[in-house]
Amino acid sequence: MKIIADLHIHSPYSRAVSKQMTLENLDYWAGLKGITVMGTGDFTHPAWIKEIKKKLEPAEQGLYMLKSQISNDKFQKNSKHQNQDSKTRFLLTVEISSIYSKGGKARRIHSLLFAPSIAAAEKINTVLNARGNIKSDGRPILGIDPKELLKIALDADPECVLVPAHIWTPWFALFGSKSGFDTIEECFEEYTKHIFALETGLSSDPAMNWRLSALDRFALMSNSDSHSLRRIGREANILDTSLSYRGIMDAFKTKDKKKFLSTVEFFPEEGMYHYDGHRVCSSRLTPDQTKKLHNLCPVCGKPVTVGVVNRVSQLADRPEGVRPANAIPYLNMVPLDEIIAEARGVKSAINKGVQEEYLSVVQEFGTEFAVLYDVSPGDLKARLRPEITEGIMAVREGRLHIEPGYDGQYGTVKIFEKGEV
Repeated sequence: MKIIADLHIHSPYSRAVSKQMTLENLDYWAGLKGITVMGTGDFTHPAWIKEIKKKLEPAEQGLYMLKSQISNDKFQKNSKHQNQDSKTRFLLTVEISSIYSKGGKARRIHSLLFAPSIAAAEKINTVLNARGNIKSDGRPILGIDPKELLKIALDADPECVLVPAHIWTPWFALFGSKSGFDTIEECFEEYTKHIFALETGLSSDPAMNWRLSALDRFALMSNSDSHSLRRIGREANILDTSLSYRGIMDAFKTKDKKKFLSTVEFFPEEGMYHYDGHRVCSSRLTPDQTKKLHNLCPVCGKPVTVGVVNRVSQLADRPEGVRPANAIPYLNMVPLDEIIAEARGVKSAINKGVQEEYLSVVQEFGTEFAVLYDVSPGDLKARLRPEITEGIMAVREGRLHIEPGYDGQYGTVKIFEKGEV
């Protein structure tokens, strides 16, 4: 069956995460978006795993669903756009921040762990609790080498999976310019054979990763890393496989194009670390500009944060535009509420009128993903305001105005030029 999966999010127990990221609300919003399988996020946090055990029940192999007696909170109770017959499934996930030393250098690497059962997750939690503080944050910071973390996960259950998270982010990633490695083997050594997927992150897309032939054997996974409900699904994976933990992992592991259909991608320029720069000085730099300036900010003279485009170029052995034979396709996206906000001439997508129209449009066509990708232009024109239809088509066709993000500052994606609406 066709599955849309977003397997990297965070719970209210992680820093800077909305308190509305409850299981009930995730269930409801996944229905609005069209997401079949959500990651739980944060299963190492004692309070969150307690909620998972209380509110979820087993569904298909390795997947869970909201118990029938658990109702969605205010989104369900106060909304006429209810999602009564939820089909959302949850897969146990957590992001771990490893801060440690290797090869004479301080390393800060983030990893995603996937577990096939609550029992396996609890075994992992028991070991990690003895090795560090897993209570202080939903994304715990531990002094554990990712290789050792993978060993702990596999000892808990051989079906556990580790995926290096947002692999190009400068400060906390496998290939990060500030604390990463130049190869996967440097990090995982003999355990590299257990790694079969990598998360590209918001600041890169598959085409950028295709420039490294060393990554050809890995599935390039995309997830939202969401801290709020409306941002779930901003990146996701589209699969055609059995609705089960094994089915989902097999689709990634085999890279079978009949099972792993595509990913959904943020425009990478919108990511916080796409270009180089120094946010304090508002310095946004291309890799060529950075090279000419010897990696120094033109305003204050301090080192800039080398971003994803530059770091990819440093490690690439292929020119831009090369597409490997086994590459999985991808779709770019701008969230529907952001399209509606631009069409209405409103700066914020959380505007009440924008959110009301968002729910109305979703109700008209079924899910957000259906509106963005599946509904024909003719049906959009017949049933939506022309500004919204034009916005959706502009995104589908890549007709956008983009200012790249840098040094922790999100980029901006604009559909309409001033006065165009």
